[in-house]
Parts: sequence; C-alpha cells; structure tokens
Amino acid sequence: MVLCGVVTVLLATVTVPPSPAAAAPTCGPQGQAAPTEMSWALKRLEPSSVWPLSRGSGVTVAVVDSGVSATHPLLKGQVREGADFNNLPSNQGQCDLVGHGTTVAGIIAGRADTNVPFTGIAPQARILPIRVLAEQRAPDDEALPAEIAKAIRWAVDHGADVINLSLVTLPRPELAAAVEYALSKRVVLVAAAGNLQKDQQNYMAYPAAYPGVIAVAGMNEQGEHVGTSVSGNYVDIAGPGLNLIGPAPGGSGYLPQPEGGTSFAAAYVSGVVALVRAAHPDLTPQQISERLTRTADNPPEGHNAQVGYGMVNPYRAVTTVLGTRSGPPPPAMPAPTAPEDPLDWQRAVAVWVAVVGALLAAMLLAVKPIVTRGRRRGWRPGRRPSNVDSAVTG
Repeated sequence: MVLCGVVTVLLATVTVPPSPAAAAPTCGPQGQAAPTEMSWALKRLEPSSVWPLSRGSGVTVAVVDSGVSATHPLLKGQVREGADFNNLPSNQGQCDLVGHGTTVAGIIAGRADTNVPFTGIAPQARILPIRVLAEQRAPDDEALPAEIAKAIRWAVDHGADVINLSLVTLPRPELAAAVEYALSKRVVLVAAAGNLQKDQQNYMAYPAAYPGVIAVAGMNEQGEHVGTSVSGNYVDIAGPGLNLIGPAPGGSGYLPQPEGGTSFAAAYVSGVVALVRAAHPDLTPQQISERLTRTADNPPEGHNAQVGYGMVNPYRAVTTVLGTRSGPPPPAMPAPTAPEDPLDWQRAVAVWVAVVGALLAAMLLAVKPIVTRGRRRGWRPGRRPSNVDSAVTG
C-alpha cells in the first residue's frame, strides 16, 4: 500500500513496531519511545528560527487523511472536531487506525513544549481532521475522488485556511471542482506529488497535478531527490521525504518512517504555509505558492521536474520581502556596501578647520606691515608720488 502514490501503498509505508496485544489501543498503533535527538528534517529546516515572527497562530490546517489522534501529547489541544467520510462517523475524524494522518498532523503542528526533541513546523496552528482513508483504499477506488472532493468542501466550509492532501486518487470532475472551490475561497491546497512503487512508471498524481495546488516532492538528507518521489512538470517544491519520524495515534509513542514518502514532505510544506499565512494573512493562495517557490533552496537550474524549485525554506518564506513581479526566483542579492565610518564627519570638520586657520594666518601676515606703517604715520594718509618722480630712474 502507498497513500500518496497509490493510496494503499502509502499506508504500508507506515512502519508499526510490534506491541503487546493487551496494550493495543482502540485507534491505531502505539509506536515506540520518543526520539532522543532532533531529526535531520528539523535540523535542515530550522523552523524555530522564524518562531519569533510566526508560529502559525490562528491558522487551521485541514488534514484529509486516515484520521488524527487528539490524545497524543504532541497534539493535545491542537486538534479540532472534524469529520469522518469513511466508516467511523462518530469519531469526528479523531480515530486513526494506521497512524498516517497522525504523523502528518504532528509534522505540521506538533506542540513545542513537550520536552521531546520533536515539534511541528507551526506549533500554534490547529488541525482539522477529516478521515477518508481506511486501512485498505486503492487509488483507483471509484468512490474515493468523490469522498476527497466532499472532504475538501467540508474543510473550506468549516474554517480551514490550508488543506493538506497526503494522498493520491483518480482525476475526476467533482474533485477538480472542489479544488477550484477551495482556491476561490482563498484556501491553500498542498498535496503529495506521489510515490513510485517497484517497477512503476511515472504518472500524473492527483489532486497534486491540478492547477493551483502546491505539489510537493521528497528530498533526502543529502539534498537529493528521493528516487520513489514522482517527477513531473507540475512539481512545485520539495520537503523532507526520507528517514522521518512522527507521533503515533495510540498512547504517546512515535512511529519511525524510514521509507518516508511525499506524504510527509507535503506535511512539512503545509506547516510552512501555516507560518506564512499567519504572518501574511492577506496573501492569496497563488501569492503564497509564489513566496514558497521563490524563497526555496533552488536546484542549480532553478527548477526541475524532480524537486520543483527545491527544498522549502521556512525562514525565507516568512521574512523575504518580495516585489509584485511574478516569475522565477530572484538572483542572489549583491554584497552589502561597507557601513559608513561614524568618525568620517569629525575628520571632515578637522580638515575644514585647518584650511580656515591657514587662510587666517596668511591674512594676518599680509596685514601686519600695513598696520606697522600706519602706526608710524599716526594713521595720517601718505603722500601720493607725482608722475615725474615715479618715472625718473636717476
């Protein structure tokens, strides 16, 4: 199973360590002990660098997925009552039988005060869980596009600012219409670009390939494209997509995700979108998409079909001042000029004082003999010599 390239396959990428049957939770696996060191993804993105400016406060991110646990310490108080369009309507989207949606939600908005070296990108954002995926849902399930479309519309009508779609399904008119509806309401859609299975050919992944949706590929710790991440001209940007970890739905454990996937890469980007939305609430979905792509860590050629404009950069996405002109990322800024020397004006004054002093001294030297002769004559006017006297030489 893959939830993002193939919905069922993505579910299979969730690695669930065995746990005693007696301790099995009602909704989903318990996972393993909390990590003891920060993941490479958090070290790479450094979301805390922008938290003084934005933590995602006031932003609601809908997670259309397998459900989200509201009881995990990382998500306690972060998860709103949602909806279940599958087979557990009474749980309001808060039952995750496989752990996929809970991990996605933790990456987006996990709390930053749990004394665990794991946090969400936007720790003050809220999660709106909408469950459309059970344990076994194939991407070619004819009922799935309509359910995802219904989930998107429900999310928009219930206050979502961002919708994370870590899944893949068939392109259908009702799904395309739901995407257009969300964009018309200024809701940002982020979707996984899709995952390739063994011997599988590249394909167009939906809803990621729809215009206006931010399509996210996966990159590894070395900054390279993850081989299983679907490539295509519709890919906009990338996020961490390999060797990841996130909260488990049962208890307080964590699920390692060694194979990663574009599902989790999309979650990292959704977290950054929440930061940007909180800091710049008046931006349209298109402007937010442009801000992300123009501030990403671009590949050498600027854009390619594997990783789009490159790894998302939370700090630059929030803080960079962009012009109104659209287009590719701007060139590197010129090196700053050297700062002015605060003593320059004092030196200038000293030079002028020296010049004026020299002029005054010269004037005094010129006036001194005149004053001396004037004193000798008692300041009486002297006689002007005649023209003859002045012409005779001897």
